[in-house]
Amino acid sequence: MSRLQRPGPLPSSDYVPLIAAVHRLNKLLQQDMVEAANRRGHADVKSSHNAVFATLDRDGGRPSDMAVQAGITRQSMGEVVRDMVGLGLVEMKPDPTDKRAKLVTWTPKGLATGQEGFEHIRDLEAHFAAEMGADAFAQLKESLDQARQIMLAYMAQFETETP
Repeated sequence: MSRLQRPGPLPSSDYVPLIAAVHRLNKLLQQDMVEAANRRGHADVKSSHNAVFATLDRDGGRPSDMAVQAGITRQSMGEVVRDMVGLGLVEMKPDPTDKRAKLVTWTPKGLATGQEGFEHIRDLEAHFAAEMGADAFAQLKESLDQARQIMLAYMAQFETETP
């Protein structure tokens, strides 16, 4: 069995691929969100809950749609939702537009917790702007969005139409 060979010369030891840099920052941001919630008295909030906090709209959502947005399986999203139901952060009810589907909605406690999280994000972004400079931070966010758009266009060229 042959080993996978990298094309061309190896990058320098200080080279960090974009995917690794974004992943590292994302992990730290998500860890900080959980730790901030814990500091505010929400000891039961854990990292898996970020998938719901990031995808559940104010008016509610279907777990299957939330799973797609979060990039996880429906089964995983179901487990996270059930955990958060048990903590009183969200509730499940029949979807009024489709009797077969369930709708996840915020409880008042969950909405308050999510609002506190959003306020923490705003504070954290103000900290980044103060440390980096407001213009540099705005440029960083713009560059990340531009990279996302470039990636979407890149991926679209490989999509095939189904007959």
